[in-house]
Amino acid sequence: MLSDQHKKAIQSAYSQFLASRGLRARYGQKLMVAAIARTLGAIRQNASGERDSGQSDGDHICVVEAGTGTGKTVAYLLASIPLAQARGKTLVVSTATVALQEQIINKDLPEVARHSGLEFDFILAKGRGRYLCLSKLDQLLSGFSASGTGVTLSLYGDEQPLLGEDTVLLYREMADKLATGTWDGDRDNWPETLDAEDWSRITTDHRQCSGRRCPHVGNCSFFRARDSLGKAQVIVANHDLLLADLALGGGAILPPPEETIYVLDEAHHLPDKALNHFSHHSRVGASSGWLEQANKSLGQMLGEIGDGGDIDRCGEQLPAVLTSAKQGLEQMWPLIEDLCEFEADGGSSYSGASARHRFEGGVVPEPMMQLAEKLREDFDELESLLGKMLQAAQKLLEDPHSPVPAVDLERWYPQLGSWYGRAEANLQLWANYARPDADGALPQARWVTLVDWGGSHDFEVCSSPILAARTLEYSLWRRCYGAVLTSATLTALGKFDRLKLRAGTPDNASYQVVPSPFDFSRAVLRVPACAVDAGDADAHTNAVIDTLPDLLQGDGGALVLFSSRRQMETVYEALPGTWRNRILMQGQRSRQQLLETHRDIVDGGGSSVLFGLASFAEGLDLPGDYCRHVVIAKLPFAVPDDPIEAALAEWIEARGGNPFMQITVPDAALKLVQACGRLLRTEADSGTVTLLDRRVVTRRYGRAILDSLPPFTRRIE
Repeated sequence: MLSDQHKKAIQSAYSQFLASRGLRARYGQKLMVAAIARTLGAIRQNASGERDSGQSDGDHICVVEAGTGTGKTVAYLLASIPLAQARGKTLVVSTATVALQEQIINKDLPEVARHSGLEFDFILAKGRGRYLCLSKLDQLLSGFSASGTGVTLSLYGDEQPLLGEDTVLLYREMADKLATGTWDGDRDNWPETLDAEDWSRITTDHRQCSGRRCPHVGNCSFFRARDSLGKAQVIVANHDLLLADLALGGGAILPPPEETIYVLDEAHHLPDKALNHFSHHSRVGASSGWLEQANKSLGQMLGEIGDGGDIDRCGEQLPAVLTSAKQGLEQMWPLIEDLCEFEADGGSSYSGASARHRFEGGVVPEPMMQLAEKLREDFDELESLLGKMLQAAQKLLEDPHSPVPAVDLERWYPQLGSWYGRAEANLQLWANYARPDADGALPQARWVTLVDWGGSHDFEVCSSPILAARTLEYSLWRRCYGAVLTSATLTALGKFDRLKLRAGTPDNASYQVVPSPFDFSRAVLRVPACAVDAGDADAHTNAVIDTLPDLLQGDGGALVLFSSRRQMETVYEALPGTWRNRILMQGQRSRQQLLETHRDIVDGGGSSVLFGLASFAEGLDLPGDYCRHVVIAKLPFAVPDDPIEAALAEWIEARGGNPFMQITVPDAALKLVQACGRLLRTEADSGTVTLLDRRVVTRRYGRAILDSLPPFTRRIE
């Protein structure tokens, strides 16, 4: 139960924040503060400060859907910071997007610290990939040799592609700025946009990093930032970093879950991001090429870092294992060609690079399963040998009397780590394919995708859980001290069932929907008489072409959302030239450039129409005249080509369920709420949402979808 002391601390901070900023309390915000305080304040802990395991599972988790304008960031910060401090826990705020992460670290937390009377330290947490690796930069700069108009770098016995002089100058400029202290090694703090390929050469991951053994660790940007995490009471991270930490066992990058209260903002993204983190994939041709190259480089490596011990002993065994694994992959290629029938999106025969074959029920054919077992054995041995070599290299790096020159160890350690990471990834993938799913367990989705590879093609073999629920349950919900999940869209069709299914949040967690302060009657939801059934794709596209010019008359901004790029481009090309001049279409320029142009046109009194896809239906903030009309071309049903969603539907159907009503309709309802949310961004906003899909009024599920939307004024023609 929330103690009076904690209650007063939260009420005092909230009142002081509002008074200092001249704000009035919002009803939904007050409800949210109270819900979070009740849940976190009721957590019982033992003498060691751990959450009492005897407490009912789920009592420490609070789920709050808070509509746009609620002020949810301030609500969860003011409710959770005092309780985290009182319990001696770290508060980790995790978001799905960089935009919200930056808003919290640069605006919300400073304002709370300045106006609430609370005293706390906060910091932004990022993964290794956002920081420069000094060791790699040093090797690059010392390994350059002039060659023609560019620079060629030879590392690990493999000559790298020609680097342009501009790239070399960039790396030297980075070294200079690091030396003078005018740059901290953080990619996001570099003054210009960095090319992904240029950056990838000078950053690292946890497999390639030698950690505290690195001679550059004292000046390492990543470790400096990580050391600061231990001093902060509030850490702002993102879902990808959080999930990466959990995949490493928890506590590797962020504080251990048992010592953490999590606030998961934009929590509706968490299940999909979790699936990405806990899936496995490997390309047959690329992996075969890597094994061959590793075998070629091995002699040079052993010649430079051979130690007469584990590195040499394991290295001598590697050629046979590398060769065996390569032979297995070479046998897998014709087997895939024989067993798999590749179809492109929409079910037509393969005609592009996105064709895939999904194994129904996740059941892999016996010949492929047998070969997968051989590959599992090979990669298991390969991972073991490389792991021993890495450990031996780590000891040598720590040994002041090492028989191997430190410079050579530093040069080869990242390559060993890279090999180990690839061996581990292949082991996980082929182990997943080598054995059928256990009886009663959730099936895995398994599929092969035909991908473009240097003008030819390759087979990418993939597997994934069909739901992240079980993984999140065991790695996060059961372990964490406390958690708050929030978003403007957590319910689907008015229920939290979709979130429970996909994220695994416990039934007895606290679930609450708090109202938005917006007056939704200021907006009209319109289904015009000209709207046709989008089930007939051609007729629907023609109707959209005929309807849009009349719908979008007048000045100001409008947003038209499409479910497919093909339809968006077809409509754009079919509109009169005078109309195309008013349209800014996604893909023509960067998102930021499109939005800036759109705002400039509206500010100048003109008319501008944005054409966008699903990514424009969420996170787009166009208040006032920037968006007075949102047109949604069709109900946002997912295209039935995603292998994970198809496997999930298959599983639900096998259990006697209805995949369309249990998955497809709730997913579409949630996406439609997000799309409608682009209209009202402030309490003063008004406008129209027009839905050009007659199915919302003619199909049985349409009523449920309509009733899940905010209480707009409806105009069904």
